[in-house]
Amino acid sequence: MAKKIKTIIKLNLPAGEATPAPPVGPALGQHGVPIMEFIKEYNAKTVKLKGQVIPAVITVFEDRSFTFITKLPPVAAMIKKKISLQKASGKPNTEKVGKLSKSQLEEIAKEKLNDLNTDSVAQAMKIITGTARSMGVDTES
Repeated sequence: MAKKIKTIIKLNLPAGEATPAPPVGPALGQHGVPIMEFIKEYNAKTVKLKGQVIPAVITVFEDRSFTFITKLPPVAAMIKKKISLQKASGKPNTEKVGKLSKSQLEEIAKEKLNDLNTDSVAQAMKIITGTARSMGVDTES
């Protein structure tokens, strides 16, 4: 018989460097998940991606066991990495901090396609463009 799912937790964590400190400890602790066990597994799975933020989706079952999957870094993090940006603009409408070329936009869209709510690269590019705009990054159309 299938195990009953108690809850699903989504956390954005530093790859290969997660610790029991918040947000991990409190989020998992309240559901009785063995925290160190999750951290060891997560860090082992993401060690090659150090320096990036890798979201984890953790499914917690009634018997306190868990499974998790990792996703790609958030779109904003991918944009920053692609154009070597330290941080997004505080005033995205007036202060522009960079520019994404059409090919960079397409690369991010193709890479992130599985995590987005679309199968179309063109639609994915529109989603990425929206995120870029909210960060003060111009895009080539």
